[in-house]
This record gives sequence, C-alpha cells and structure tokens, in this order.
Amino acid sequence: MLWIGTSGWQYAHWRPDFYAGVPQRLQLEHYSEHYATVEINAAFYRLPERSTFEGWRQRTPADASLAVKASRYLTHVRRLRDPEEPVARLLDRAAGLGDKLGPLLLQLPPTMHAQPEDLDRTLRAFANTDLPEGLHGPLRITVETRHSSWDTDEIRDLLAAYDAALCWADRRSRPITPLWRTADWGYLRLHEGAGKVWPFYGRAALAAWLDRIQENFGDCAEADVFVYFNNDPGEAALRGAESFARMARLRHMRVSRVIAAKRQPG
Repeated sequence: MLWIGTSGWQYAHWRPDFYAGVPQRLQLEHYSEHYATVEINAAFYRLPERSTFEGWRQRTPADASLAVKASRYLTHVRRLRDPEEPVARLLDRAAGLGDKLGPLLLQLPPTMHAQPEDLDRTLRAFANTDLPEGLHGPLRITVETRHSSWDTDEIRDLLAAYDAALCWADRRSRPITPLWRTADWGYLRLHEGAGKVWPFYGRAALAAWLDRIQENFGDCAEADVFVYFNNDPGEAALRGAESFARMARLRHMRVSRVIAAKRQPG
C-alpha cells in the first residue's frame, strides 16, 4: 500500500479553506475523513501522555495508520546515547494508538555526524524492549539522518539488519538522501517543492518520486511505503498529497484512502 498523508494536521493557514467552519477540536476528525494516515510531528517537541495517543486512536477511522515522530529528547538531547529509557517511554506512550500505530520516525540533527554504535544500540533497544500492552510487533523504525557522514555501506547494512527504513527525503524537488531500500517497506518525507508557486511540487517532481518508488517497491501491492508532505504553507501539503495519490492511481498503484477536499471558490 502507498500510504499518503501530511506531516501534522493542525495549521492555522489551513483554516480558511480546508478547515472552513470546523472547530479546532474536530480538525483531526475532519482530516481523517480525507486521509487514512498522518505523521504526528507534535510528539517530537513534547511527548504526549498515553491518554492523548488513546484519544487519537478513538478519534480516527478503523483504517487509520498514524506515524509518530520520536521525541527530540532521544534524537536531539541524548543524540541516541543511552537510548533504552527514552525508547521504553516512547513505546509506553505510543502504545495508546494500539493497532493504528504506524512507523516511528527518528529524525537526527543535521549537525550530528555518523555514530554507528549509538544507532545500533538504539535500534536494538526498539527490537528488544518488551512491548507494552496494546502493541504488537514487529515495530517499523525509520531514520532520517540529515548528515552526509551517515551515507556509508556500514550504515546501510546496519539499517538493513534491523529491517529499519532509511527515510528518503526531498527538498526543492530533489532527493537529499541516498535512495537505499534497507527494509521491506519504505518512508518518504517531502519537505519543500520547487514548483512555480512556493513550496508546491510540480507534476514532474511528483512523477519522479513515483518512478523511484516503483523502481524499488513495484506497485505497492506487496510492500507498504509511507509518504508525508511537510510543505504545509498555502495548503501545499494537502494539494500535493491529493495530486500524488491521483497520479499513483493512474499508474494502477495500490493507494490508501485520499479524498480531495471540496475547496472554497476563488
């Protein structure tokens, strides 16, 4: 399945159109009427209580898959050192999502040079930690490295050993990471397009990403690939997700629920 959504769902500049007339307390429900998946990036800044994750599970449809961006305490404060306690705490909280828990994203600081031993220990912690009640393995972990020192065969092999996906990333409509397939599933974050209107993605850029996905994962009938648009200004993320899903369906790829929103005229 090609899972398509956005990174986050609460943006003030989506209110005049996408959220027109929708109270803030019901924005997740409204978003979930259109998209089956979302990347919860708020967890990066402050890890919510388990009850909050439980609420998100209850407020989303049965077909929902919610990716979670790991707390910055693990990735930016501890920088993957001594990961066992923050990994266990993350899993205890995220267990509130139950079977709606999607991939867990570890976004590393852009100044963080490669630390293979710390990454190995972190991935081992996810693999070996007893899962809290409500969660069932195996977990899906993806790593967004953001420094070229990570782009080595050693890191590629390490990720593959844990079936952890290298997070593909794009900025200005160009890949900024290696396009390695290190797991039987994939993860892509689209940060900023280079279309005629900033930060939208043009059709050629979206088509190129579909080409890359198909080259590595076929039509997504057997493998899951999660794609999140992070270019939120001007509803660019929403519109990009809608276009991406439409183009993928024309290629007869298996695509998650994406329903284009009815927008205000003008």
